[in-house]
Amino acid sequence: MSGTPFSVGDRITLKKPHPCGGREWVVYRIGADIGLKCLKCERRVILTRKETDRRVVGSIPASTGVSENPQSKRTD
Repeated sequence: MSGTPFSVGDRITLKKPHPCGGREWVVYRIGADIGLKCLKCERRVILTRKETDRRVVGSIPASTGVSENPQSKRTD
């Protein structure tokens, strides 16, 4: 077993679409199970690692070092 090929914040695409029609998910939790949030309807689901690895088609790594909220930087 080589471990999970993605980390928290990564965007992944699953084989089958969610009932809302979305195929893009973001990883919000990694533990015994993998927590995913649909980017279209924001519904959260938890899949086992085995099930997630089997369903993933592609992934986009989370950007590192970039703040999501540009107003959080202080400009003194």
